[in-house]
Amino acid sequence: MSLTPAAPAAAWIDRRAGLDAWLAGLPADAALGLDTEFMRRNTFYPQLALLQLGWNGGYALVDPLAFDIGQSLHPLRESRTVVMHSASEDLEALAPLLPGGPHELFDTQIAAAFVGMGLGLSYRALVAELVGAELDKGETRSDWLQRPLTESQKIYATLDVVHLEPVHAQLRERLERRGRSAWHAEDCARLKARAGQRAADPQPQRAFRAAAEWPAEKQALLRRILLWRERSARELDRPRPWLLEDALALDLAQSPPRTPGELEQRARGQRALRSAQRAQLFELLAAPVEAEEIAATATIPGYPQGQAKQALAAMKDFVDRRAAELDLPPGLLCPRKVLEEYVVTAEWPDFLDGWRRGLLADRLPALLPG
Repeated sequence: MSLTPAAPAAAWIDRRAGLDAWLAGLPADAALGLDTEFMRRNTFYPQLALLQLGWNGGYALVDPLAFDIGQSLHPLRESRTVVMHSASEDLEALAPLLPGGPHELFDTQIAAAFVGMGLGLSYRALVAELVGAELDKGETRSDWLQRPLTESQKIYATLDVVHLEPVHAQLRERLERRGRSAWHAEDCARLKARAGQRAADPQPQRAFRAAAEWPAEKQALLRRILLWRERSARELDRPRPWLLEDALALDLAQSPPRTPGELEQRARGQRALRSAQRAQLFELLAAPVEAEEIAATATIPGYPQGQAKQALAAMKDFVDRRAAELDLPPGLLCPRKVLEEYVVTAEWPDFLDGWRRGLLADRLPALLPG
């Protein structure tokens, strides 16, 4: 294995005509390597800072700060396979410009899991295993919004797409040999749909299992707080915890402040919670919880207890055995978190639809607690 100190030359594209021309040179059946660099230190929405493209030995670094690249990317929605690694955050950063994602996504991290290389494998580890090159990750935390980029940044960014082509070729062949191409395509399509979903979760309180035993009125108030936080974070383009950290949201729902001064004291340190936002939040906390709001609030699923805990152990054992038979990571077939919610709610999880249903639906329902 050798450390790769340099990268092939990549075209720097800062005009729409240049990007249109580069993409026009791709055949309809091209598998285009794509990666992004984005920043998300102090914003709600990721700030796209660079787009890297690669196909057939040609590479391009596209500057989205110099021009609107959105219209130029539309061909990727029609007839292109786009190869990416761990694409969820990249797709989110691209969502305003590439709504719905590319026509067909090939995620190399998901593919690696399907062919027995492990769950959540890093791109660096994947390249080392399949290509024999060691990637330098020294620019991982660079400021990608600076201009001009350094030569080191350009080399780092280019190398992220240089190896996608040979990695894709090997993984595609292994998927076909194992008969897992359709499963992989289904999971990639699901990833695209999830990344393109920009609407807020209407029931965010369900993720706060520490509040599962709270009275319905308190759960409804927690939902109200979290929905306000989501709206405000989006409007201000600031991270959710800058407005309200999770622990503070729970604390305020459980014990609302009696005065604006008390709220100010308890919320010290929340960087985006200015006086206007505090006033909104206090008014929201002071309003009574009506029956309609309680009825509209989905119950928070708790942790398995008693018989449910025993059923969870049986389900986990079954999933582990079925995964071993298929040579799949158990977490790819069915994560523990999905089983925990299923055993508590008895509602078949959306995650287990598709190819997973055919492997698990014959046994999991029978293991639910009576």
